[in-house]
Amino acid sequence: MPLLIGTRGSALALAQAEKVISLLEGQGIASEKVIVTTQGDTATGVPLHEIGGQGVFVRALDDAILEGEIDAAVHSMKDIPAKRPEGLVTSAILPRDSPADFLVHTRPVPEIQVIGTSSTRRRAQLLMHHPAWKVEPLRGNVDTRLRKLREGQYDAVVLAEAGLQRLNLKVPGTRLPPEMYIPSPNQGTIAVVSREGDVSSLLSRALDHSGTRRDVHLERIVMEEVGGGCFTPQGVYCRDGHLLAEILSLDGRRAVRRETDLASPDEARAFGHSLREEALALIQEAYMRLGLKE
Repeated sequence: MPLLIGTRGSALALAQAEKVISLLEGQGIASEKVIVTTQGDTATGVPLHEIGGQGVFVRALDDAILEGEIDAAVHSMKDIPAKRPEGLVTSAILPRDSPADFLVHTRPVPEIQVIGTSSTRRRAQLLMHHPAWKVEPLRGNVDTRLRKLREGQYDAVVLAEAGLQRLNLKVPGTRLPPEMYIPSPNQGTIAVVSREGDVSSLLSRALDHSGTRRDVHLERIVMEEVGGGCFTPQGVYCRDGHLLAEILSLDGRRAVRRETDLASPDEARAFGHSLREEALALIQEAYMRLGLKE
C-alpha cells in the first residue's frame, strides 16, 4: 500500500511533493499525493498576519495526518510554526535549495517604483536599501504574482529563488544575496511531516539530510528565542554553523544585525536570547503597529 503524501494544491506545493515522491520511489518506496486545501490558499485577499501567519498553510495538513487521511505532508520548512501538535514530527528535511529571495522585474532597477510583497521582512529589507520604493501588499501563488506583474500592477515582485527553481521558471530580475537580504528562517528547505512511529523512521532513513537539519534547527532555535513569528521583520540564516540574523522596524529604517558561529543548540539559544533583548523595542513596536498581542 503506497504512502499517502499530503500537499497543498499550488503549483509550487505540487512540485515539492512530486520531488519527495520521486525520491521515495527511487528507493523503492511507493507513494502518491493527496491534495489538501488550507485556509492560506482560500483567504488570499488579506495579509498573512491577519489570518494567523504562515501556519495557516500547515494546519489542515496537520489535521489530515492526525485523522489518518494521509501518512505525511510536504511543506516549505519556513511555513511550519514553532508550536506543533502532539504526535507530529518533522521526519525528514531535504538538502537545502537556494535560501535567497529574487526580485522579478523587466524594467531597469532605477525605474522601479512599486514592489509587491506581503512579507513584513521583505518589505522592511527592501525599504532599508531602497527607501524611495513603494511596497504594496501581494499574496497568491507564484503564477498569480507573476500575472499581476505582467499586468502592470507592480514594477517588481519578490519571490523565493528556490520556488522559481523548483518550478523550472526562468524569469528576468535580480537575485537578492542572502548575506545582504537575510532570508526567513528555514527558507529554501523542504520538510516532510508525519506521525511518530514507523512512517517517520522510514522517511528519515530515506530522505533526511543531516547537514541541512543541523543548520535549520539552529535557525529555528534563534527564531523561537527571538519570538515575533512572521509578524516581526526578521531574517535568520545559517550555513555550516555560521549564522546571520537581523531584526528590523516595519519601515526598514532601523535594524539590529548580528553574526556568529554556532556549535550547539545551547549557543543558538543564548544568541537568540541576546538578540531578542537587544531588539525588543523593534519587536514590541511591530506588534503594536500591526494590532497584535505578543
